Amino acid sequence: MPSSFLEIIELADGTVALRRPDEEGKPLLVIEFSEEAREFLQGNYVEVAKVMIGAGMQVAGQIMEEDPDLDEYRVLH
Repeated sequence: MPSSFLEIIELADGTVALRRPDEEGKPLLVIEFSEEAREFLQGNYVEVAKVMIGAGMQVAGQIMEEDPDLDEYRVLH
């Protein structure tokens, strides 16, 4: 059974990823910043990625509270 905990890690190529700590392989989510964005953020891209992931998790939780029986596929606009 997969862990209910998630971890945010920085991969060797500099991308920030979200994964279950007990799983290897492809992460659940990857955030990649361009070199221009990294420079603009003055190297604080990991902190920004953490906030982005946190906001996404909050919205996902709200969506699941509103309709826990959502279809597997949704149209994105």
